[in-house]
Formats: sequence, C-alpha cells, structure tokens
Amino acid sequence: MQTRPASPSASASTPTPTSVPDSPNSPGGSTALRDLVPGIAGMALVGSSVTVSRALVDAPLFATQAVRYTAAALLLFALARAARVPVRMPRGREWLWLAGIAATGLVLFNVAVVRGVAHAEPAVIAVAVASVPILLGLLGPFLEGRRPSRRVLLAAPVVVAGAVLVEGTGRTDAAGVAWAALALGCEAAFTLLAVPVLRRHGAWGVSVHAVWLGALMLAGLTVVFESPAELTSLGRAQWAAAGYLAVMVTAVAFLLWYRTVAAVGAGRAGLLTGVAPLAAAGAGVLAGSGVPGPAVWLGLLVVIAGLAAGLRPDRAPRSTPTLPA
Repeated sequence: MQTRPASPSASASTPTPTSVPDSPNSPGGSTALRDLVPGIAGMALVGSSVTVSRALVDAPLFATQAVRYTAAALLLFALARAARVPVRMPRGREWLWLAGIAATGLVLFNVAVVRGVAHAEPAVIAVAVASVPILLGLLGPFLEGRRPSRRVLLAAPVVVAGAVLVEGTGRTDAAGVAWAALALGCEAAFTLLAVPVLRRHGAWGVSVHAVWLGALMLAGLTVVFESPAELTSLGRAQWAAAGYLAVMVTAVAFLLWYRTVAAVGAGRAGLLTGVAPLAAAGAGVLAGSGVPGPAVWLGLLVVIAGLAAGLRPDRAPRSTPTLPA
C-alpha cells in the first residue's frame, strides 16, 4: 500500500492515515482471485484443445485454421455488438502489434506445432510451450514499465517443472528442437505483443482484431499452399472439432486470457499457463486415455505449489500517517 497526502477537507491538526491500493500491475500489487479466474478458465480451455485437435491431424492445416478463425472473428464481432462493447479501430503502430499477435501467436504457432511433431514427440513441443511463464515473467514487466517480480521469477520454474512432469519428455532431432523453440517464442509473443495495446483496446478489441487478422493471413496461405476445396474432405467429427476450437478455444479463451493479462500483468498471468497441461491431462482421462500415472499427479501438486507461491496476495505494509499540515 502506498500513502498519499490527506485531502484538503481533512482536519489539518489530525494525522489521517489515508492510503490507496496498489494496482495489480505494480511490483508489489496484490492479485485478486476474481482477476485470475478468467485466465485459469482460458488456460483450461486451451489445454482441452490438445485432445480435440487430434481429430484434425489429417485435415488441411491452413484451410481448417482459416475457417476456425473466421468463425471466431464473426462470433466475437457479434458478441461485442450484442454486449455493446466498443471495438476501436487500430491506429499507427497498433496495427503492427496486433498483426504481430496474429502472425506469431495464431499462424506461426500452429505451423510450428504441426511441423514440430513431425520431428519430435508431442511431449517435446508441449514442454517447450510450458516454459513460457519464465519468458513472460522476465519480459512482460519491462513492456509494462516496471521491474520483474522476484516472487513470480522464483515461482515460474516451479510451474514449468510441474508442467514437465505432467507432459513427460520425448525424443527429438535438431529440427524438432528448432520448431519447439519457435513454438515457445510464438506462445510468449501471443501475450507480450498484446501488452502495448491492451490499455486502449482491452480484451475485446485485442481479441477481435488479432483473430480477424489471423483469419485473413491463413486464408492467404490456404490459397497459396492448399486449396479451399480440400475442406470438402472433412467429416462430421472434424467439423465439430473445428467448431469447438473456434468458439471455446479461440473466441472465449482469448477474451478470458487477455482480461486477466490486463488485470494482473503478463508476468503473473504467465504462471497460469501451467493450468493448460493439467487440463490437457484431465481431458485425456475423460476421452478414455486412462488414469494418469504417479508423475502426472506429482506434477499436478508441483504446479499448484508454484501457482500458490507466485500468486498469493502480498501483505499490505502498514500505512504511514501523513504529517500534520
């Protein structure tokens, strides 16, 4: 807590301890549970996409993703209008930040994952992506104009270690390592590039613009490298998977995630990415993959411990009474 001088209406002869709460984005700011819940829910939806996406392994990459993001963009536009949420038009450098989110966090990330699993076991890519809390904890605060939180930096490796236990490890080659590193960078860029535009556009604006820009890019890649006609080969299960990804993992999860990033900062929000592998493991159980082994349960406990350590509310220091005027 920080103190400020008493207001002019306060008695000049009586010291009045007046204080204002820190912002969640400030170095010592507390993190309210209500601000974390959207991010937790968003990461749970992202984790569920691992199981759902298996239905799209044989589907045309760019065409399917173009449909997914086009549908998500239309849904976001409709919801914003229904909720009477103003979506501002980007201006100046904002176009670069938003296009960067679309190019890296949406388009290139999907390419890195698909190409990466051709050279590495899926666990390798998952472990790389699970390392994003460290990058967000280091770089996010600088983009927000403050110093990294020591608590977050200490908790991030714990969350990553828990995620590794949940995901496991796998074999790879040099190309697989490169694709995994690219996937990690794109996952971090999805959050970091949003920081400069979240203040003006909010979760709604960033989500809407990033998604329609990504849909446009993917449509162009479809024309160049694939054919829209290939979509006719998709079956009902594949269309259902694409629909789930469009509605829940894109439109809904994006809004939830960016709301938390705007509320608590990229560093603290980054710790919540540890929820995704836990949700992926849970979705796998529901899909019939069997009960997780001891390593997964241990990883679950480690992730929870890391989240508790990094996100626990800060103790408010005693207010310092103002000096008499």
